[in-house]
Amino acid sequence: MALDPRDAQHALQITAGTTGRKRGHEFEAELASMINAEPFSGPAPSEHVFRGAPHTALVNKALSHIGWTECDNINAIALGSLATAEAGKKWMTVHGIKVKACKSDILLTFHQGNNYQTVGVSVKQCDNKTPTNAQLYFTTATAFCRLLQNNNIPVSDNAINALRQFCGDDGFRPLDTPSVVAGRPTDPRRYFWEEIEHLGRLELESILTNQQDDVTRLLLQKAYLDDPFAPELLIHKTKKIDHGDQEYALYAIDELISLSRKYGGFNKKTYSVRKGQYKDPHGVEHEAPRFGVVQMQRGGQKQHPTQLQFNLQAGYFYKI
Repeated sequence: MALDPRDAQHALQITAGTTGRKRGHEFEAELASMINAEPFSGPAPSEHVFRGAPHTALVNKALSHIGWTECDNINAIALGSLATAEAGKKWMTVHGIKVKACKSDILLTFHQGNNYQTVGVSVKQCDNKTPTNAQLYFTTATAFCRLLQNNNIPVSDNAINALRQFCGDDGFRPLDTPSVVAGRPTDPRRYFWEEIEHLGRLELESILTNQQDDVTRLLLQKAYLDDPFAPELLIHKTKKIDHGDQEYALYAIDELISLSRKYGGFNKKTYSVRKGQYKDPHGVEHEAPRFGVVQMQRGGQKQHPTQLQFNLQAGYFYKI
């Protein structure tokens, strides 16, 4: 749903976000068009990070993923704009299935005789000259906990409330309790990770430690309830390259989950708030939770300040 701007600055922020989404959808549509025009030639890339034609690499990676060496026909459909459509038709039918929102940005359907297989692809891109964080999942504290519960990962009320403190939901903020906010030297709009309810925090850290692969998979594949085409591959335009072949990273989701765990388990990186209205006093540090190549933070944007945001670390494809 389009936001109503509060002022000129907010309008610019909304425009920037909309422009970024449209640019991403244009890339997905272009990639799908290239696949439909020139399906594939040559083997899949031997490395996860490569330069060259993304459509041929993606198609051959998908064929290898499903265990096929060839096919009679390929059809690529771009789906990414469904989730952010602001007007008009917000669904399409694929193989007789009505799709309203899908974590896959592109669907590849391979035909061989009377058989066919469909592979969902998550598409990420960066148009800066150095890699930036890639948003993976953007939701509320309660919706994230519901996602875990719906996928057989128990989450107690203590943990839910602790995560709502972290996000700064109404009723769970320092400023909701006068005795807490009085004399508070840091941001009164939310609790930082090290401040949230102790037992709830320990439970959340235990989940992210002991079920890291499961949580990472949910973030990569399960953003929407009843998603009929969860992505099995991820392709990422790594950065803007002005001259020469464009660079991409390409993974099966299973590969990315495994490489992320090998890169690192759950940990907490310390940081201080140096910008904005509520700068930290000298010597004050906070804990930023992360696991593997996934970073977890409070959104903090003016439009959605209390959302929970998960990102793939900037340049993760070089680190793993």
